[in-house]
Amino acid sequence: MSNTPHELAEEFPEHIARMRDLRQSDAHFAGLFDAYHTINRAVHRAETNVAPTSDDHLTDMRRERMSLKDQVYAYLSRDAAT
Repeated sequence: MSNTPHELAEEFPEHIARMRDLRQSDAHFAGLFDAYHTINRAVHRAETNVAPTSDDHLTDMRRERMSLKDQVYAYLSRDAAT
């Protein structure tokens, strides 16, 4: 586990193995996963003032992170139901 909060393994610990498998077998999921981690790290850097940004930009990044997290969860939920 990294020091960056809100990592997907931390958010969805019950789906760790499934996320690993999907990253290798499903390009769409891999793209969502990678996009989430990219924006999550950017948010963390902004929140810790490593890479300061405006409040509006930080809010936009948080919204994007939330949207990606919702998409990942929906994907995992849909995939688990099939």
